[in-house]
Amino acid sequence: MRTVAAFDFDGTLSSRDNFLRFVKLVAGTADTAKAMAAAAPTLLASRHDKAQRDVAKAIVLRQTMRGRSDAYVRDLGARFARQVVGGHLHPEVEARLTAHRAAGHELVIVSASLTAYLDPAAELLGVGTVLATDLEVGADGHLTGEIVGANVRGPEKARRLDAWLDGAVATVYAYGDSHGDTELLARADHPVLVDRRGRLPAGAAPIA
Repeated sequence: MRTVAAFDFDGTLSSRDNFLRFVKLVAGTADTAKAMAAAAPTLLASRHDKAQRDVAKAIVLRQTMRGRSDAYVRDLGARFARQVVGGHLHPEVEARLTAHRAAGHELVIVSASLTAYLDPAAELLGVGTVLATDLEVGADGHLTGEIVGANVRGPEKARRLDAWLDGAVATVYAYGDSHGDTELLARADHPVLVDRRGRLPAGAAPIA
């Protein structure tokens, strides 16, 4: 039987939120601030309707990424990934990832973060699969500002994992830190809720 270890990224593997940091790296502080201002009413509404967070994210990406070269954004993503992996990982969670790899388990990152930096981060970490939010690229090689499919958050995380498994029987360990990981953790055989300091619960399932 296959054994899969699925990790959320921001707040779980990484000790910080990386999305806005990367957006600022690509678009600059001023344009990012304008995009956040445009998304502010939707973010306010998300306090009562969590689905509005996906709408707000789409607004920010549309305003900051549209028209930019995909190659340029991915080049920045590779540099950003080296920075994150080099200095912004939770040691306990990274150790679990290393232990899963040593046990021969399949490693998957399931995250609402962007593939522009998660793909190179996964390569640095020895993770074979990334199920994350991808940006649409036009025929001219420039970003349209739109997301391909759905934002990989909440129920979409479990859906993407199941689509990737494609009906295969597998024992699943899942690691997450927030309500955006609720469905992923619920779907796992061995859910592990990481706290804000990146610590594992005392009763975390041993790696077999």
